Amino acid sequence: MESNKILVVDDETDILTLLSYNLKKAGFDVLTAKDGPEAIEIARARQPGLVILDIMLPNMDGTEVLKQLKADTKTAGIPVIMLTAKGEEVDRIVGFELGAEDYITKPFSPREVVLRVKAVLKRFKLPRSDERIITYRDITIDPSKHRVTVRKDTIDLTPTEFKLLKELLEAGGRVLSRDLLLDMVWGQDCYVTPRTVDTHIRRLRSKLGYAGRYIETVRGVGYRIKTEEDQ
Repeated sequence: MESNKILVVDDETDILTLLSYNLKKAGFDVLTAKDGPEAIEIARARQPGLVILDIMLPNMDGTEVLKQLKADTKTAGIPVIMLTAKGEEVDRIVGFELGAEDYITKPFSPREVVLRVKAVLKRFKLPRSDERIITYRDITIDPSKHRVTVRKDTIDLTPTEFKLLKELLEAGGRVLSRDLLLDMVWGQDCYVTPRTVDTHIRRLRSKLGYAGRYIETVRGVGYRIKTEEDQ
């Protein structure tokens, strides 16, 4: 993937022009697509560093495009920001459940879009090679390889899920509030809500399988990793 290359997918020419202009002005190379099949083809062939994907597309809606991108090993690791005129909470949750990293509602500020693109790409930067390996029960995190294993089985996590798990393990049983996790994982310039943390925790638990039970919900506060004494 080329982190400086952004694929913008929208069937409205004015939106494509507006986003392309502002992203190029911010130093990005921009690719564009007007429907789902074209977007998938470009993503597979050009390997952009990020996709801005409108939900309301002709031929194939953005939700289906996201599903196909995340199901293909060639494109599964590409972060996706959903773009839509819909503002309902359920739409955001569906996008996050399918693996989207962020969600922007039309109408939007071009500057806001650029800031969100930079924030997502920052989360996707590879960790330093000198970071230590973290082990907790059957879970092992190797930051230098960006790899998580449970009993030697590799778990496929997005960079956001990876960072979320890493922060919880490094907290050593301390409770981390949703707001604190937002700052630690998404960054202080993020625009997502605390509910986003809940959605990602749910996906993380599911991917970890039986080891997902090690992540405890502290009602009204946040989350923590259970200690040995809790088992």
